[in-house]
Amino acid sequence: MNEFVIGGQTILPGESKKIALPVARLYTDAEVDLPLYIVRGKRQGPTVFISAAVHGDELNGIEIIRRLVNLKSFKITRGTVIAVPMVNVYGVVNQSRYMPDRRDLNRSFPGSSKGSLAARVANTFLQEVVTHCDYGIDLHTGAIHRSNLPQIRADLNDEETQLLANVFAAPVVLHSNVLDGSLREAAVTMNTKVLLYEAGEALRFDELSIRIGLKGIINILRHLGMIAKGKPSKSMREPFVAENSGWVRASVSGIVTHNFGLGDSVEKGDVLAEIGSPYGEVLGKVLANNRGVIIGKQNIPLIQEGEAMYHIAYFKEDEGKVAEHIESVTDDFVGEAPIKEVLL
Repeated sequence: MNEFVIGGQTILPGESKKIALPVARLYTDAEVDLPLYIVRGKRQGPTVFISAAVHGDELNGIEIIRRLVNLKSFKITRGTVIAVPMVNVYGVVNQSRYMPDRRDLNRSFPGSSKGSLAARVANTFLQEVVTHCDYGIDLHTGAIHRSNLPQIRADLNDEETQLLANVFAAPVVLHSNVLDGSLREAAVTMNTKVLLYEAGEALRFDELSIRIGLKGIINILRHLGMIAKGKPSKSMREPFVAENSGWVRASVSGIVTHNFGLGDSVEKGDVLAEIGSPYGEVLGKVLANNRGVIIGKQNIPLIQEGEAMYHIAYFKEDEGKVAEHIESVTDDFVGEAPIKEVLL
C-alpha cells in the first residue's frame, strides 16, 4: 500500500492523524490552517473526503463531522477518509458565507496558487485533498434565513453517482448539474464523484439534518466496504428522485403568513402564503406554479417583491406519497436511540 502524504506529513496504513494545513496568512501576520482528520485502514481501498463549511456560515456539516470522528466504534477497515470540518475557516470565524475578500469559495475552484485569497484556499484544498480522492461528500445548509429539507444533490446522469445518492438515503434526491467554479465541478474534472448534502439553515444546528447526514455518510462508507457492516436500520429507505425543481417568488413586498412548510406536497394554484401590510391588509398571495414538494423555504417573515420564498421539487411519483415518505423518514430519526448506538 503506497505512502499517503498530505501537507508534507505521511499517514501510514492503520494510522489516524490530525493535520493543520497552512493555507495563507492574514495581514495581521496570523496564519490560518485548514483542519484535516485523516483515518487510514490497514487494507487498500477507496479514498473519500468529507467536507463542511465551504460556506463559512453553514454549520451543520461541522457538527456532522465532529460526531463522526468521535464515534468510538468508527473504524476504517480499508481505504482512507479525509474529514475536513472547516474548509472556509475565515468564514466560520466571522460567521460569514464568504471569504474575507468577499468571494464565494464555492465559485472559486479550481483556484490558483497565485490568485486571490479564495483562489489560494480553493487550490490548496483541491491539490492537497481532492486529488487523493475517489469520492467526496460535501456538506451544506440553506443560506441565512432559509431552510432546506435534507436532500442529496448530484449528477444523476452518472450511474455510480446515482447509486451513491440512493445509498445515502436522504429523504429526497435532486438531479443537479454542476455549477461553474464549484468544488463539485473541479472534483468531477479530477474523476472524483461527489454528493452534495443540503439540509437545515445557516448559523443553526438542526438535529434532524445532522442525524440524517451522519447516517448517510455511514451508509456510503459501508457501501464502499470501508467499515464493518452493521445491523439494518428502519431509517434506510429508498429516496424519491426529483429531476428538476424551481423557486416561487414573492408577488409583492410585505409581512408573510406561511400556509405550507418543508416537506409538504402542494398542488398547482395552492396559496402557499399571504403577504400583508403592517395594518393587516392582504396585499398579495403566493401561489404554487405546479404540483410538487417543498424542499426549501425562506424563514424570515419580511419579504421584498421578487424574493425567492419556496423551493419546490417536481417528481414523477405522486407528491402525496413523497410527502408521506418524508414524514416517515423524519419519524424514524426522531424516534431512534442516540445516534452513537444505532450507526455501527
